[in-house]
Amino acid sequence: MPAVVRVELLTRPGCHLCDDARAVVRRVAEQTGVGWQERSVDEDAVLLAEYSELVPVVLVDGRRHAYWTVDADRLRAALTGPRRGPTWLRR
Repeated sequence: MPAVVRVELLTRPGCHLCDDARAVVRRVAEQTGVGWQERSVDEDAVLLAEYSELVPVVLVDGRRHAYWTVDADRLRAALTGPRRGPTWLRR
């Protein structure tokens, strides 16, 4: 059974920071057994408008976790700690 995708990496072609972020996300996802996917902001007008100046961007469970650089320990903690639901469910 494939791992549930919890991490989304938003990138742009030719972005050297994206290459670095991809390596960190791939490694942490493999260590934690979490699925991940990569999307180019250039292929989605909404993503492009929101994130074009921030790539690479890491979303965890649909929430912005990091941009420009990815800290492996912080990402690992976010994936192994308690999951946070949508903000509208919090009190």
